Amino acid sequence: MAESLVHATCVAVPEDRGQGTGILLLGPSGAGKSDLALRLIDQGAQLVADDQTCLSLQGEKLWAEAPASLAGRIEVRGLGILKMPYVEKIELSACFNLVEATKIERLPELETRSFLGISLPSLDLFPFEASASLKLRLAVREMSGFIMDQD
Repeated sequence: MAESLVHATCVAVPEDRGQGTGILLLGPSGAGKSDLALRLIDQGAQLVADDQTCLSLQGEKLWAEAPASLAGRIEVRGLGILKMPYVEKIELSACFNLVEATKIERLPELETRSFLGISLPSLDLFPFEASASLKLRLAVREMSGFIMDQD
């Protein structure tokens, strides 16, 4: 089985079809991955992995989980590393590149990013905006059509 460790936070965002869909939050240290994940968790998402995410292929699907030593833990700046409930493993459906506000296009084209040979829809997002978590959830809903069209 092909596997890869990426510098990313992963959350399971609720959706109509089940436990949720896996979303990768990508960016360098301090980009806001954990901060955005906390806001999403406050709105019903669940933690999968913080800061490091193990990716694996199962058939034609890309899955994410936390390294065993980090499972159920998230770094909260100013508070430390906290324990919280988490999803052990989830299928990924999209990724978000956390960037500065000046890098965001007003009307972006949907791009893809490849992990272990699997392409995921990808979008840039400024995580420190009050509407960032809503924008992410709206984008996930819009991207679901892209994912279905690829099957």
